[in-house]
Amino acid sequence: MALSRSARLGALATAAASFLVIAASSAPKPGADGIGDPYFPQLGNGGFDARHYDLDVAYNPDTDRLDGRTTLTARATQNLSSFDLDLQKLEVTKVEVNGRRADFTRAGDEIRVTPRGTLSKGRTFTVTVTYGGVPEALNGPIVFGSDYGWMKTADGVFVACEPNAASTWFPSSDHPSDKATYDIRIKAPKGLTGVSNGRLISTYDKGASTVTHWRESRPMATYLATATIGKFDVKSGRTPAGTPIYVAIDPVLANSNSVDVYAVTAAATDYWSQIFGPYPFEETGAIVDDMPEAGFSLEVQSKPAYSAVRSESTIVHELAHQWFGDSVSVERWKDIWLNEGFATYAQWLWSEHQGVRSAHDSFLAGYGSRPADSSFWQTVVADPQRDTMFASAVYQRGAMTLQMLRERIGDTAFFKLLPAWTKLHRYGNANTADFIRLAEKISGRQLDDLFQTWLFTPGKPSL
Repeated sequence: MALSRSARLGALATAAASFLVIAASSAPKPGADGIGDPYFPQLGNGGFDARHYDLDVAYNPDTDRLDGRTTLTARATQNLSSFDLDLQKLEVTKVEVNGRRADFTRAGDEIRVTPRGTLSKGRTFTVTVTYGGVPEALNGPIVFGSDYGWMKTADGVFVACEPNAASTWFPSSDHPSDKATYDIRIKAPKGLTGVSNGRLISTYDKGASTVTHWRESRPMATYLATATIGKFDVKSGRTPAGTPIYVAIDPVLANSNSVDVYAVTAAATDYWSQIFGPYPFEETGAIVDDMPEAGFSLEVQSKPAYSAVRSESTIVHELAHQWFGDSVSVERWKDIWLNEGFATYAQWLWSEHQGVRSAHDSFLAGYGSRPADSSFWQTVVADPQRDTMFASAVYQRGAMTLQMLRERIGDTAFFKLLPAWTKLHRYGNANTADFIRLAEKISGRQLDDLFQTWLFTPGKPSL
């Protein structure tokens, strides 16, 4: 079939236009300076996917100085002319991309790195940042008004970083949607122990210091990383079901006999493995430090961090997070009830398991103790806002939502749903709509009204 001259010219014009569109779309450009989380717009970074962090940190408790060298292995998700990393306060002295010096600039907590050449889409690259200084803990209303992040203790440092403080001690893509594996080496003066995530690979002396090397081989959100340093009494072994366990307790707290942290950690890890699905990490455990200023605990991946010896109920809460929050992480911070509501409900399940009180009675106690005009009922659980993202309603009303769901769909479907959720999103991210969709699929019921009432509508629901 022959084309007329005008048709040939039209085809050429169309082809040229298509080429220009393709060329423009593939032209290298800077990665975004944040992933666009409404609560923290500049957390995380666009243009690449973090794959592995290799952290070398050296800490001097006498001066509170941290010196670090972080190598991030990442995959470009677009053609990159430059990209950002998150780092708060600390001074950067050198940046290398694929072993070659790279230019960098700084704007607040953003480090803009410009490699010598374009990083092609799909290409794996490394960026190494050398940095140092005195890390500053964060504060404000978010975490119960407490300091959080890198917090100096009497003998070292307590590191608990939810939601946005990982970048106070290492350069990163500091958002839970960009998970990676880790090697973490902690250098501290002899006599102190550095405790981190995953399994202990090695411990060796280097001059007047001791280096501990930890490896987290399962994907981890940045806020769950730790490099807690101090004097610790360590007990390790295996849970009755065989999961390796490592518990480090500050000797100052040795006479706190309120709870056997090791025993509860072992028992809860094994029980949740039956209810929520297989334990998702290589090791379970605890870091118990003497840090009264913190006043909170955090579900650090593989080893929850407690700022004192906490109650049995707190321990089972933080261990439930290993499934709900650590393995299955939030897609955006507004989904935080998927962490805290589930871990609070786990406390109710533990009481039920122990024969203390049914989850139904725990629900009624919480529901009945708060009058309809209480501000508690005004929090929108599925979008609680940044400064109130850890409001009590996120925990308690989130747990109430799960009890209402359990009573609506029945125990058989409910206890099928929990392990199905952790299996479907294992080591990944999920949101509220994902959970509703799965609950409806497994139960065979339409549940919009239940979730709309309990998660999205202010006010005390009627029963």
